[in-house]
Amino acid sequence: MKSVQTLLSAKPTLWFLFLFNLAIALAVGFEPVADSLGLDGVQQIVTCVGMGLVSLGAGAALLRRRLQLV
Repeated sequence: MKSVQTLLSAKPTLWFLFLFNLAIALAVGFEPVADSLGLDGVQQIVTCVGMGLVSLGAGAALLRRRLQLV
C-alpha cells in the first residue's frame, strides 16, 4: 500500500491528474463533445463535476506541496 500512496503523491502524477482531468472536464462541458461521447443531461453534468473535483484535488495537493517547500 505504501508504494501506491507514494505514486499518487508524486509530483508528475499530480500534474498528470490535474491537467488531464481539467481538460476532460472542460471538453465534456461543451455540447458537441458530449454528444459525440453519448452523454446528455445529468450524465454530462456529473462527468464534468467529477473530473473537475479530481482536478481541483490534484491542484490543491500541488499548491499545498509548493507552499510547504517555500
